[in-house]
Amino acid sequence: VTTPEVSKKSATVNIETTIKNSLGISVDALLKSIIYNPEGNIVAQTETNQNVVEGKNVVITHDIIVENPQLWNITEPQLYKVVSEIYQDGKKTDSYETPLGIRYFEFDPYEGFSLNGEKMKLLGVCQHHDLGCLGSAINTRALERQLEILQAMGCNSIRTSHNPPAPELLDLCDKMGFIVQDETFDMWRKKKTPYDYSRYFPEWHERDLTDHILRDRNHPSVMMWSIGNEVLEQWEHVDADTLDIQQANFILNFEKNVDPDIINSGEMSVNSLLTTMMVNIVKSLDTTRPVTSGCNEVNPWNNLFKSESMELYGFNYHHENYADFHETYPGKSFYVSEATSGLMTRGFYQMPSDSILIWPDSYPPSGKPIGNDENQCSSYDNCHVPWGSTHEESWNMVKKYDHIAGTYIWTGFDYLGEPTPYWWPSRSSYFGIIDLAGFPKDVYYMYQSEWTDKDVLHIFPHWNWEPGQIVDVWAYSNAKEVELFLNGKSLGTKSKESDELHVMWRIPFELGTIKAVSRTDGQIVLEKEIKTAGEATQLIATADRSKISADGYDLSFVTVDVLDENGNFVPDADNQIKFEIEGDAKIVGVDNGNPVSHESMKGSTIKAFYGKCLVVVQAGENPGEITLTASANGIKNTSVKIKSKKL
Repeated sequence: VTTPEVSKKSATVNIETTIKNSLGISVDALLKSIIYNPEGNIVAQTETNQNVVEGKNVVITHDIIVENPQLWNITEPQLYKVVSEIYQDGKKTDSYETPLGIRYFEFDPYEGFSLNGEKMKLLGVCQHHDLGCLGSAINTRALERQLEILQAMGCNSIRTSHNPPAPELLDLCDKMGFIVQDETFDMWRKKKTPYDYSRYFPEWHERDLTDHILRDRNHPSVMMWSIGNEVLEQWEHVDADTLDIQQANFILNFEKNVDPDIINSGEMSVNSLLTTMMVNIVKSLDTTRPVTSGCNEVNPWNNLFKSESMELYGFNYHHENYADFHETYPGKSFYVSEATSGLMTRGFYQMPSDSILIWPDSYPPSGKPIGNDENQCSSYDNCHVPWGSTHEESWNMVKKYDHIAGTYIWTGFDYLGEPTPYWWPSRSSYFGIIDLAGFPKDVYYMYQSEWTDKDVLHIFPHWNWEPGQIVDVWAYSNAKEVELFLNGKSLGTKSKESDELHVMWRIPFELGTIKAVSRTDGQIVLEKEIKTAGEATQLIATADRSKISADGYDLSFVTVDVLDENGNFVPDADNQIKFEIEGDAKIVGVDNGNPVSHESMKGSTIKAFYGKCLVVVQAGENPGEITLTASANGIKNTSVKIKSKKL
């Protein structure tokens, strides 16, 4: 289903339906194509009689006009549906539903991305497939929660790094208004790890790519196809098949170790031809979307670029090359396929905050100490990998230049595995804007202040330090200025300067309260305060949803915070929290966002990590009340009630 012509007054919907006859005899069939609007009413339909020969496929094309269409966009993702019905001798023998989002979009080399004629940036994140403590098995509600958290940040686009996504994710993106970069491969013929997909690529890549496009091409949220991510075929390196992924990253990003004869020849290598072949496969199945690839070799000797078959060029990192992109690639459309790779642990702070930490510093490591004894990374935006940048640095480049269609931050959520910059005992990533449990890190609010119209004021870190210790206090805000108070005394008003996306005060710690007041044109916009917390005395549990479906599948995510006697959040609490459940439900996961934790994610207990933890409750099939109780030694417990019912 495609929409070749779209305006506010009308849209042409092109429907190609394949009918297969497996009855053993030729038959006369009637195909009806019916379009329902978002309210469920029929707005257009047509039909065709067709003789279908036994054992053959026949393709029937319908062009239907929809008057005054409700356009699909990121704020109002209006979803029509196409229902295809087959009748034989007056009886309906088969039917099929296809989602339909009526929209048009464009990637312009100099003006960037537009949707329905409205210019906008793709404000995206890269997402791996896992769901934290729930693992890799897909649960629709868990995916929806991730998207809700991202959408509240201002995110409007997802890169399915680096594999075809679960169909449930695309269904949700259709409904919620996310734009999707749909990615097929993480590697081609050249391996990144000993047992990766490269073993199957020669035999399977054509079929897998074809199946992927056929499966996903009717999703209105999908607006570009990616055929690869940092594939080693980008360049001609004699050791390409012997490198691990970190070695490949460093060679691609720093050494530029390529064969000069190939650079200067102007001839396309077999890898350029392979690129063209895969682009042609995509175009044979879908001409409505551009084909791209995430490339961390940004120079013109990149074999994928030399093919000149991709309409849309994506750079992984290399923010220093964004501005002059068209000097190297005139007339090409451009976006940032992967950016930043900042390293952060929620609740952990390493000062001074204006000292940029690059971990690791080289590959192989130079021998310099990497990181700290806690195996954590600073939650100030001051730590990143050597091929990356700070969040502020990369986003400033993207928003500054019109020709950049958008960006995809690595990553939206922390994920299991790849614990860069550390090794064992770390077991999950530090890259996320949001931790593995779904708790936002501080930089989440930087993006919220930049990517949304809502008023934002977020101050950090916590206010539990040693007397006299020098502390860097940051504020993310989209007001014109922020004033900071310590125990009622003003420490001055500051505005963001130059390319800074935060303001900072460097002050000695003093027991009490810090308070930030944001103002625009002299008017108070928001006020936020943090108090020094005392000893942990109580818990509070908050469910993301108090009503869930009694279907044996639905979930409620319950956050447990550790508080002192005055209700202040205790930022360094690490109490062992135990959970008990009553009613027809079960605990299916626990987490706290700690990349170094080796506690079971499938148990009924977990430590708080910097004052917080998560428990995931799954409903049974019997409606009723569910009571979850959280307790810890020596402090007051808490309970939360959840109702499950048949929906």
